[in-house]
This record gives sequence, structure tokens and C-alpha cells, in this order.
Amino acid sequence: MDAQVKSKKVTKEGASEKREKFVQLAQSRTVNAIRAIRVIGKLGNKSHYQYDATDVKKIVGALAKEIDALKARLFDQGGKVEVEFKL
Repeated sequence: MDAQVKSKKVTKEGASEKREKFVQLAQSRTVNAIRAIRVIGKLGNKSHYQYDATDVKKIVGALAKEIDALKARLFDQGGKVEVEFKL
């Protein structure tokens, strides 16, 4: 096997490993994010918590900004953006 063919084979194997790692991490991190959002949703129980529309808008706005930053990173349209949140 000459060096060029061997190099291409190593590159394909490396790409396959990177893909497998991406799929594994993407699945687990997305599940964790969905669970976290559902936990935030449990704050909607008005018999246990007191909040107003302004609070809801702040929470939803912070989550929406983070989703926008996620899209930008995944589509290579932007760098790392920090979203701060405080009620």
C-alpha cells in the first residue's frame, strides 16, 4: 500500500470516529437540554410559584437567544456568544 492510499484510509477512519463522537455527544446533550427545559416548564405550576408575564418573557427570551447562538455556531455563522440571565 503506497503512502497516498494509506493516508486516505487514515483520513476516512478519522472522519468516521469524529462522526461517531459527534452523534454520541449530540444525542446525549440534546436529551439533557430537553430535560432541563422541561424542568423549567414545571415552574408554570401557579399553585407552587408566583411569577408574572415579565418573568416568563425573560426566561423565554434567554432561551431563544441561546438557541439562536446555537444555530450560529452549528451553521458556522458566528462565534461563541455568552447569554446571561437574571430575573
